[in-house]
Amino acid sequence: MSEHNPIRVYVGHRFDKSVDYLRVFEYLESVERFYYINVSETEPPKSGGLEALKERVRQQIDASEIVILVATLFTEKPDWAEFQVNAAQAMGKPILLVHAFGRTTVTPDSIVARADATVDWSEREIVDAVKRLARNEDTQRWDVIDFP
Repeated sequence: MSEHNPIRVYVGHRFDKSVDYLRVFEYLESVERFYYINVSETEPPKSGGLEALKERVRQQIDASEIVILVATLFTEKPDWAEFQVNAAQAMGKPILLVHAFGRTTVTPDSIVARADATVDWSEREIVDAVKRLARNEDTQRWDVIDFP
């Protein structure tokens, strides 16, 4: 991954920019030398109804290397979240599940089982999981503890 070869990321949405949707990008942007392209578009198609929405999501997921889903999407729009999981799995895209911010809701085990990885809201955990799942890159970071 480099500036010239960014990771293509799809972040699950319900055709609006929810707080958690925007928060994912805040976390991704806060990591230095992490390059990505957001392939998720939150503008709904002008016409076509539900099928047009589904086709737009399929195209976005197909263009991605990884699908990031926030657990709150499953509580707010469970059918829509399930559709995105099914589409990602059908296309062989890895799924990164981010628990609800502050763990305000319990993520059902059935959802966790379908994800390739599950992380909490941590810039480092999210970016490391994205690199690992999308490009098989191992960050091999070490925590340094400084004792006074």
